[in-house]
Amino acid sequence: MTMHRIKFILAGVSLGLMALPLHAQQSGDNTHWVSEELTTYVRSGPTDGYRIVGTLTAGEPVTVLEVSGDYSRVEDAEGDRVWVLSDELQETPSAREQLPRLQNQVAELEAELDGINETWEGRVSAMTETLEARERRIAELEERNHQLDSEADQSQRTIRQLQARLDTQEEDLLMRYFMYGGGVAGAGLLVGLIIPHLPRRKRKRDRWF
Repeated sequence: MTMHRIKFILAGVSLGLMALPLHAQQSGDNTHWVSEELTTYVRSGPTDGYRIVGTLTAGEPVTVLEVSGDYSRVEDAEGDRVWVLSDELQETPSAREQLPRLQNQVAELEAELDGINETWEGRVSAMTETLEARERRIAELEERNHQLDSEADQSQRTIRQLQARLDTQEEDLLMRYFMYGGGVAGAGLLVGLIIPHLPRRKRKRDRWF
């Protein structure tokens, strides 16, 4: 998460806090706040005919004591009691009152987002390292598989060559057996034909008398 995005989120949060329903921030007592005008004139009585006796600062909290017509009698933080137009009072804290609290909330959110950002960056870094390690392992396995395929192809070629040599040797051996057997058979036949024609030796007669 980039800092630009964090600032964008914080701006949205701030606007959201400012846009909270006003009644949710209303006081449960008679405390009111002077409206956002720079100054508010106050009088000594509840009509425009009474003289102006001072001013109240914008956003200043006051306590409403009573209401008469368009005016409210209020007491400020110093204990002074004066009359002010009711329209110039509001039941919700002024922006001046809300700003410190909103700033604290924004600061807390910034700290929380910083923590989330650090945590996220740590997780992303760990996942990146894990992914890189897996990619290296996959590359190693692919290289090893390629080597094994090459070795397997070489082994198959060697086996085919040896098988061809073996087949050739078997054919040669079989041919030699045929030739040897044929030679023996031919010699035997030749001997069989020659022997009957050989001259026979005459037996000597016995001379007994």
